[in-house]
This record gives sequence, structure tokens and C-alpha cells, in this order.
Amino acid sequence: MTVPILHRSSVLVLNRHWLAIDAITPIVAFGHLATGSARALRIDGESIQPFDWEDWRGLGIPEGVPVIGTPGGRVRIPTVIVLTRYAKVPMIVPVFGFRGLWERDGGRCQYTGRELKPAEANIDHILPRSRGGADCWENCVLADRKVNTRKGSLTPEEAGLRLLTVPRAPKAVPATVRIRNSWNIDDWKHFI
Repeated sequence: MTVPILHRSSVLVLNRHWLAIDAITPIVAFGHLATGSARALRIDGESIQPFDWEDWRGLGIPEGVPVIGTPGGRVRIPTVIVLTRYAKVPMIVPVFGFRGLWERDGGRCQYTGRELKPAEANIDHILPRSRGGADCWENCVLADRKVNTRKGSLTPEEAGLRLLTVPRAPKAVPATVRIRNSWNIDDWKHFI
């Protein structure tokens, strides 16, 4: 399935210090530009120029550059915008669950160290829920399904297993570590 260009996260967002903080859709980017909360960057090789909405709308459109039709005519879709007032770098706190545990544990069984495919893994409660174990970062690890089935409602010690690491809640990370240039946009290479 092809994602329509207006719904792709294909516009890199920089804070006012020009640090990458997010990737958004062109629709959201145009909202920022039209309200004056951001400026679009025109990047031509090593030349980088910021433009406000009115000036951006008046720019010529080179061949092959994605555009959007507006009542005032065609406007090129920016690849990078800079927020005019926002200076922070947002922090992301991982969400507890399979995906969060997968990231924290690096996709490895915490008993065998084996690299797992998602279908081979599940969540193991160190102190089983049937014995009062909680659903929390400190009591859950990623485990091979076969190992977890064999462990059942036992503790690791009772099952003859040893954890490779002590599970802890992951720390918040800057949003920049989550930005991926999935669309291979050359202009982003200046910032990430």
C-alpha cells in the first residue's frame, strides 16, 4: 500500500536552535507555516535559507519537487521546517508493553541471550502473576516462548534459570533518537 504524500511523515521539524525534534506530515507542516509558528527551509546543496509562509508560497517550483494545490496556486511541500518559538528537545518515555520491553531488552531472550523474532518472544513475569507478580518494568522481561512455557508459574530460580540483566524501567530519551529518514530525503542529512 502506498502512503499518499500528504500523509507521510516527510517533513523534518527543527526547534528554534535548529535541532531535529520530530517528523510530521506536510498537512501539519502547512498549518505551522500558515500560522507563523514555523518557517520553511529551502536547501540547495550547502545553501540553507529560511522562508516565512508568504515568501514560501511565492517561490518557484523546480521540476520534480512535490507540490500541493491551494486556492492561491501550487506550493512546494517543504522537507524541513524550523519552529520560531519552540526551543526544547522533547523527551520520550517508553510505554510499558511488548514493544517497550522489546526495545529495552534489544529483542533478546533475557534467559538465553538468543536474538528473537517477534513471533518467538513473549513477556515473562519474573515473579509470576499467579503469585502476586506485577505488570511493571522491574518484574517483566522479554523471553523465548519455549523458555517461558517451560518456566510456567515458577520463579527463575525454581526453574533453574538466570536473568542476564536486572530489569529496570528505561530512562526517557530525546525525541531525536526516534526520528528515521524512512523516505530517504536528502535535505534531512544536514540535521540528523
